[in-house]
Amino acid sequence: MASNVRFCPLRLAWGGRSIGGKLFVTVKALLARIVGVALTGAAAVSFNPASAEAASGLQFQKIYYNSPGSDTGSNTSLNAEWVQIKNVTSTTKYLTGWTVRDTAGHVYKFPTTRVAAGDVVRLHTGKGTNTTRHRYWGRSWYVWNNTGDKAILRRPDGTLADTCAWYSSGLGHRYC
Repeated sequence: MASNVRFCPLRLAWGGRSIGGKLFVTVKALLARIVGVALTGAAAVSFNPASAEAASGLQFQKIYYNSPGSDTGSNTSLNAEWVQIKNVTSTTKYLTGWTVRDTAGHVYKFPTTRVAAGDVVRLHTGKGTNTTRHRYWGRSWYVWNNTGDKAILRRPDGTLADTCAWYSSGLGHRYC
């Protein structure tokens, strides 16, 4: 290590866990901390990476990745597979132009979509008639892998808003 480089442990009270006296943090949390320090020039920045993603006020609440029963591909079965996005703020938000995607690259782009304060929008995989609270992807086969996948929510400019992942078949649904 160069003589002008000094290791300075970060005091992290906002995420991570201690194992054997060593602090382990997620890459996301560490990068959020670094960006916070870089933007302010101060090392004593209070920054919560979870709230940075939720700053838009729209986030995944629940995903039903394994519709009940056999995967027959019927529209009823496809529509029992869905992601639910919640507006966690006290003001109306818009999902217009936002995208939901999986790790295989299936992408849904929201048309004009208003989400009232505290309300949810459910995006179903199959076909149906869009309403205020229910949107339909229009697909003829399943999007979400039962044994593991990741839902990714992006703003219209492509920046990350939220993610929700699962790594086994589990219960068939996940709260995010």
